[in-house]
Amino acid sequence: MKQVPQISLQEAVAMVKDGDVLLQGGFGMTGNPVHLMHALAETGTKNLTFIGNNVGEAGIGGGRLLRNGQLKKMIGSFFTSNAEAVKAAQDGVVEYELLPQGTLAEAIRAGGAGIGGFFTPTSAGTALAEGRETKILNGVEQVFIPGIRGNVAFIRAWKADTAGNLQYRMTEQNFNRAMATAADLVIVEVEEIVPVGEILPEFVHTPGSYVDYLVQATLTVEDLGSSASVSSSKKVSESRMNMAKRALKELKKGDVVNLGIGIPTLVADLISEEDGIILHTENGMLGVGPAPTDGGGAMDYPVNAGKIPVTALDGSSYFDSADSFAMIRGKHVDIAIMGGLQVDNAANLANWAVPGQPLLGVGGAMDLASGAKKLIITMMHTEKNGDPKVVNICDLPLTALNAVDMIITDKAVFEFIDGQLTLTEVMPGTTLEEVRATTTASFVEKLD
Repeated sequence: MKQVPQISLQEAVAMVKDGDVLLQGGFGMTGNPVHLMHALAETGTKNLTFIGNNVGEAGIGGGRLLRNGQLKKMIGSFFTSNAEAVKAAQDGVVEYELLPQGTLAEAIRAGGAGIGGFFTPTSAGTALAEGRETKILNGVEQVFIPGIRGNVAFIRAWKADTAGNLQYRMTEQNFNRAMATAADLVIVEVEEIVPVGEILPEFVHTPGSYVDYLVQATLTVEDLGSSASVSSSKKVSESRMNMAKRALKELKKGDVVNLGIGIPTLVADLISEEDGIILHTENGMLGVGPAPTDGGGAMDYPVNAGKIPVTALDGSSYFDSADSFAMIRGKHVDIAIMGGLQVDNAANLANWAVPGQPLLGVGGAMDLASGAKKLIITMMHTEKNGDPKVVNICDLPLTALNAVDMIITDKAVFEFIDGQLTLTEVMPGTTLEEVRATTTASFVEKLD
């Protein structure tokens, strides 16, 4: 049986050279090879191209390399979680490329499988598709994405045997599994290294043939950043809770449902296990339960797409990000409930960017908007300055074309019926005249 060398952190990071393309596993700080990243930050290695879902947090993980000036370029999905990464990108200090989360995961999986690239409907018609080859396949516009490979991959696993077989813990598979296949040199930091045979074959998530070196490193609460613990205090306005309650009415027993951040997360608090609704989170979990009540964090619990610790219901399952987005694009998610910045008459959605604002992350929004069987948008009816958000034509960067099925705001419920924006309900505390006065989109009324 193969024996994978066990080395120190310092020996591991010495293998990374100036100008290398570095893949870093993790989703936020969950499953993040933080010890390897911090050891690399102690070296003079520079001009790195960093590839990961996000650049850690400020001063943690990839964020420490960024702060040191060691990164030449960042390729990722959600830089917004690190304000320093957003500023570096927008100031032109570091080059960057933004990819939808599922596209990033699939590009890495393709690179690891020796596939040159693939076509995906995700991001078609949006700013992220500009300059890329597109084709109409099966009547759907799709965007070509090249496969991604790196010189070095830093991976975090919970357990490894001496042959390099890896086992991940809960939602820590995320980007780690695909990245372990997609680099010339794969270095894995693990909590525990055990003799061959202690990990049963059916519990091996990454076979040892992909792994070049192992480093033992013990995870601490401080390594988890904002996911270290969860606060039980949450103040929610009546209008926001009304939207969540209305969205819940659209869900039925057996539905697989993905909830975005913001107002949609309130829906999760209303769902009981008896409702039989199966919550999906794009970082790799099916069967998401409520937040833990004991104040525990990501040391003890899985995390959702908002990087918040959650519990696992009976029958839950874990998988990696590439598999998670295959579920989404393959139409295995029944309903996605997402936040929005604008929705227009053509059912187009804008929800990921505001020009001039410090936002730089699309996450899984584009994949979900184009992949879920039904898309419900929950949002305030107007901006704080009174500008309408249900408009004739979106003037913010688009997330997806012709994708929205229902809009739930604090003032109204709209549905797209036979392609026509249709007002079907007026929310409590609002009048029809208010809805008409604060909506610039053209719509028909079909009120009971």
